[in-house]
Amino acid sequence: QVQLVESGGGSVQPGGSLRVSCGVSGYSEWRWCMGWFRQGPGKEREGVAAIDSEGLTAYADSVKGRFSISNAKDKANTVTLEMNSLKPEDAAIYYCAIDSKPIATVGWEGATFAFWGQGIQVNVSS
Repeated sequence: QVQLVESGGGSVQPGGSLRVSCGVSGYSEWRWCMGWFRQGPGKEREGVAAIDSEGLTAYADSVKGRFSISNAKDKANTVTLEMNSLKPEDAAIYYCAIDSKPIATVGWEGATFAFWGQGIQVNVSS
């Protein structure tokens, strides 16, 4: 049984930084792509960033230069999303998802991801 568990998140003032992580268990495919998505109040879900087993990464235009996705250095099977220079419009519930088929390149956010985490709240306000 594949399980994804998000951690981190919380509240920060505009311009601040937060980190969210996604730990994966029970995933046995040799190839993987993990995506971070978010959904703000009254907004549609949108793709934020992705990373895959080939080392490719992709970012939404709205977060390029501010967010960074990577494999966690201190935890196996964990992907971290570092979020810097946070803006009020970054506030949302952040979800991680994993599947074997997507590629972390242009259009990744439209791919189907089979397994999802429960989501974690990120608040950005003064």
